[in-house]
Amino acid sequence: MKSPRAFFKPLAIGAPEPYRDLPVRLERMIHFVPPHNDKVRAKVGELAAKVDVVLGNLEDAVPADQKLNARRGFIEMAKTVDFGSTGLWTRINCLNSPWVLDDITEIVAEVGDKLDVIMLPKVEGPWDVHYLDQLLAQLEARHGVKKPILIHAILETAEGVKNVDQIAAASPRMHGMSLGPADLAASRGMKTTRVGGGHPDYAVLADAAGDAPRAAFQQDLWHYTVAKMVDACQSVGIKAFYGPFGDFSDAAACEAQFRNAFLMGCLGAWSLHPTQIDIAKRVFSPDPNEVAFAKKILDAMPDGTGAVMIDGKMQDDATWKQAKVIVDLAKLVASKDPDLAAKYGF
Repeated sequence: MKSPRAFFKPLAIGAPEPYRDLPVRLERMIHFVPPHNDKVRAKVGELAAKVDVVLGNLEDAVPADQKLNARRGFIEMAKTVDFGSTGLWTRINCLNSPWVLDDITEIVAEVGDKLDVIMLPKVEGPWDVHYLDQLLAQLEARHGVKKPILIHAILETAEGVKNVDQIAAASPRMHGMSLGPADLAASRGMKTTRVGGGHPDYAVLADAAGDAPRAAFQQDLWHYTVAKMVDACQSVGIKAFYGPFGDFSDAAACEAQFRNAFLMGCLGAWSLHPTQIDIAKRVFSPDPNEVAFAKKILDAMPDGTGAVMIDGKMQDDATWKQAKVIVDLAKLVASKDPDLAAKYGF
């Protein structure tokens, strides 16, 4: 482990200084696009105005014979599109793949100054982050990249879940983590083919009442992992995200899963289909009524101390902190969404 004094030193001579605090950005949805698809890539400029993050996907869902085209397509997309305040990310291939080294070296060389975050699949421990951290510093120094490229880890193996605290604290480049339910299910030997969401067989039964049918209540397969990931991320000041929801035909279930993640502390989720963009916007933006009540708490307790009664409910320094989380998020959302800004009163 590095000493605290050395933690924020660049890992290569000439590399940019690491961030001490993450840039403040709105990231309600990380929208995946396949860069090898010419038709999709042609619409990215229009898409960038509608989403918070555009991610060029080079890994899963890209056929092996299209890996090089996906990388070239991402580089072209990054060079030609003005993303404005929208984040630009890429998900590279996993570290044991034959494509990953060229993914990293070519992308940083060509578009390192436009790239905000590299999403790293199948992170199993801090050693994976350390490898990418050192390589990025060397490449940033070589190519004159002015700001550090951040790392976002996908939690999708049993070993990764076991080591989640160490992963979260592995580098000042750490942006956050996302849950990867499909690969994690396979790694754990879970008996489901669903990508995110609940499962009808993972349920608890109501108490028996004679011969009457017993109600069954579906449970969340991912509750434990999401909670563990959120704790690991929040404890070191990085961001937690829900990953993919694979059933594009079930918008209600997608919204319920996203909302559970939001309530537990996640800041956003992946959107794999255009229909999921508005779901993520709706879910990961605080409700105007909640914002109005939170503003009442902050107004009544300007310095965050003491206790007051508001609408018959006691508020103290703990609820002041909760209210500040909601109001700070609302201000961030309002900076990009004029309609919600009006509803929030900002």
